[in-house]
Amino acid sequence: MNEIRYDNSFNTNEWSIVISLFIGLLLVLILPKRFTKKTASVYLMCGVFFGFFFDHTLSVLPVRYYVINDSSSFELMDFLSHVMYAPISYLFFYLYDFFNIKPNFSLLYILVWGLVSVGVEKLCVTIGIFHYQHGYNFYYSFVIYLLVVSIWVLFYRLIKVYGDKRY
Repeated sequence: MNEIRYDNSFNTNEWSIVISLFIGLLLVLILPKRFTKKTASVYLMCGVFFGFFFDHTLSVLPVRYYVINDSSSFELMDFLSHVMYAPISYLFFYLYDFFNIKPNFSLLYILVWGLVSVGVEKLCVTIGIFHYQHGYNFYYSFVIYLLVVSIWVLFYRLIKVYGDKRY
């Protein structure tokens, strides 16, 4: 399959990734510490892992429902766009812990994060980070976000119960 190239210049989509990553990492460093370094690292890696997993599941052949950034080939900015998910996942866990969300309200928290995530993705489509194709749309992403943040809530609960125990 031929490579798809949307543009060749360093423009809005690349600047958005760099600025988002900078602000996100700054936020992680500025927020008061709520977790151990080990737990915080795991929470940061959740975003990177799930970003890589779903973006590479949906954006590579034979499926390729969308192209990330300026080219269908994997580039440095694609990698940085996946790292950009790290502060987002950390913020998810941070706010869940900060607001001490009870299991009864977890569904509402999940729904809010799903909607916010789709809104952010819509912005990313507008500025050219994602280029949908083959009928892909926000509804599919919404289902994926609900799945991911539901897993994160379960993971948070497991970490709370078993996270600091030594074996």
